[in-house]
Amino acid sequence: MDFDHLIRAGAEMVRASSRVLVFTGAGLSTESGIADFRSPGGIWSKYDPSEFYFDRFVSDKRAREKYWAMSTEYYGVIRDARPNEAHLAIKTLEDTGKLLAVVTQNIDGLHHKAGNAPDKIIEVHGTVFSVSCLSCGKRHGRDEIQERVKAGEKAPECDGCSGILKTDTISFGQAMPQDKMAMAYQHARSCDLCLALGSSLVVYPAASIPAAAVENGSRLIIVNLEPTPMDDMATLVINDSLSKVLPAMVQLGCSDT
Repeated sequence: MDFDHLIRAGAEMVRASSRVLVFTGAGLSTESGIADFRSPGGIWSKYDPSEFYFDRFVSDKRAREKYWAMSTEYYGVIRDARPNEAHLAIKTLEDTGKLLAVVTQNIDGLHHKAGNAPDKIIEVHGTVFSVSCLSCGKRHGRDEIQERVKAGEKAPECDGCSGILKTDTISFGQAMPQDKMAMAYQHARSCDLCLALGSSLVVYPAASIPAAAVENGSRLIIVNLEPTPMDDMATLVINDSLSKVLPAMVQLGCSDT
């Protein structure tokens, strides 16, 4: 099937749907200039991921120092990134009343910047834009902590109780947020179309959400540059650029909405 036929097929599914669940991964962010952590030149080509497991972060100050060095390195890129055309197409789904929710593996806040309503966005892997104390729970602004690290604090501590500070992201070995996962699965059970966008669909438990949608009767469209393990479950698979595919598909699919 050529590109135009693929777009029309996807648009027809969008047109026929009223409860669209969007599931997004790193491939959406790369088109806004944020490198995939796992890709060549990404963070995990510079740092050893095993050094950043949650238990080690909590127990070893040197691990926390490495964590903050790593986090400080990539934060500026994320902070300055802007939504791309695919993010804006997702916002169009909301504007036309078709969007049920956005479940994202990304920590970059770009769905917020694109204008999606906060109550439509479920960040199952957290966000880089806030920092919390693991002891007292006090939240700190990320820019404030960024400046403290740049000023020489290698492992910043809470200014309230001197507890360990960590960005509000989910690290290896850290428990997923139960409330957000429960909400994501609830939407997976009620959607009539799931769009899996820019995700390799190999990182669990988040990747089980599109599968849950299919198991509950939803159709699934996967748009990703590379094949995924769930391609056989999908009604439609498009291996192409999201900022090329999604705006065309959504514009056509929502044209009569």
